[in-house]
Amino acid sequence: MIVQIAGNVKFPITLDPTVWIFDDRKKTFSEVFEGEEIKPEFTEEDELKRQSTRFDREVYQQKINPPVNKSINRYEKQRILKGTFLMPLQPFLHTSEPAPDVKRAILVTDNSEETIDAEELADSLLLFAEDGKPLQEKGPVHLYFKDGSNQSAPIKGIKKIVLQ
Repeated sequence: MIVQIAGNVKFPITLDPTVWIFDDRKKTFSEVFEGEEIKPEFTEEDELKRQSTRFDREVYQQKINPPVNKSINRYEKQRILKGTFLMPLQPFLHTSEPAPDVKRAILVTDNSEETIDAEELADSLLLFAEDGKPLQEKGPVHLYFKDGSNQSAPIKGIKKIVLQ
């Protein structure tokens, strides 16, 4: 259930899509392709109060109480359990630092290889969860182009991305 980014990169990396469910960069399928926006249940004032409380806890009570991880509210929990999520590929490609002369990418799947333009890859998204569960069949990720041109036929079963 991992995906490798290798080839003409400074830092080959291994991605674990099963942990992306907790990543704030994830987007729902409907956000990306239907233009739907998720409205947070809190206001800017609530965020300010939360930051103030966190500051007080860190500054004044750090020696008394250990830090506590942010809990997931009910809305976010339901969203995670039922959502279909995509992750932008750009941040991971940026981290791997591809060489300036990289022009194409080979997507190695279970039984074939697909070649796409490197710029098109950078603007792509990876589907990693469907109905709140990791992709089991033809997983670990499916690649969708940002413009939605392959929405009905994504590239499935990607195991490795080789930049050339």
